[in-house]
Amino acid sequence: MAMAQEVSWQLDGITMQGTFVRPDGAGPFGAVVLVAGSGPTDRDWCSPLLPGKNGSARLLAEAFAGAGIASLRYDKRASGPSAAHNVPKLVGKLSMQSHLDELVGAVGVLARQEGVDAQRIVGLGNSEGALHVLHYATSAQAIPFVGAVLAGPPGRAVKDVLLAQLALQAAQVPGGDALMSLVREAAARYEAGQPMTPDARVPDSIKMVLTSFEAPMNLPLARELWSEDASRSLARVSIPTLVVIGGHDLQVDVHADGDRLQASAAGRSNITFAFPPNANHVLKEETRSVADVIATPGNGYNAEGARLDPDALQTILGWLRGLGI
Repeated sequence: MAMAQEVSWQLDGITMQGTFVRPDGAGPFGAVVLVAGSGPTDRDWCSPLLPGKNGSARLLAEAFAGAGIASLRYDKRASGPSAAHNVPKLVGKLSMQSHLDELVGAVGVLARQEGVDAQRIVGLGNSEGALHVLHYATSAQAIPFVGAVLAGPPGRAVKDVLLAQLALQAAQVPGGDALMSLVREAAARYEAGQPMTPDARVPDSIKMVLTSFEAPMNLPLARELWSEDASRSLARVSIPTLVVIGGHDLQVDVHADGDRLQASAAGRSNITFAFPPNANHVLKEETRSVADVIATPGNGYNAEGARLDPDALQTILGWLRGLGI
């Protein structure tokens, strides 16, 4: 039976925490470090903003262990059970570099675990986490990745992905076009370096999303993310890389993002693409209509009983086996 063990380490005076899962046997095992998406998403890929505790990272770690692969998943410093304690120390310090520093620390801890082969570590990032994996893979690191899995990476600038997500929500309500005009005006002000100041007619739920990009706690990260996309970094990746975008992903689109990513990887034999038709943004199986998903709190991502999409999981496991992980 696989062994799960809590691990911790220090980064800039803050204790980081994670879960190491080791398969049965003596090893040495190939290993995967799992990197969560944006906001307060924790090591299991659960969030206080979304109902449910059935996080995809925990399910992936269990599936990897069953396949003889070790893993480490970790809480970012502004997520998980210590977030409230850590957040005051992080105001004005969150950035793409600070998240890369977290990932560097996590890889170092994973490499030191008993039974792990430090020369066979793969980074697997979801959504924003895919950007951090890309930054690690395209920079000089003491422990380089031998491969990268990018689950739901944005192929467009994050601002464009965000506006597309909000447009999808707005399309479900009367007056959605007029609402999106107000949203785009607020986004244009932000891009020009001005306060967003969303119109009073914008629903509070959308105002919260918009204004989170200018909250002091989220800076300078939010401004860096606004124009970031995976296509530029993907074009510079030299290690084997698997890009997975589900056909039921409502955050990242198979065509709007996938086509752009494929164009950036044209002629690169080290980059593989997979588009499992029933996978959603967090690699769960999804067969409901778009309207039903949007009407479900938290899109039902982490609902009890939701399972990893079998096609996506087998694609990832098969690709890892091909790397010798």
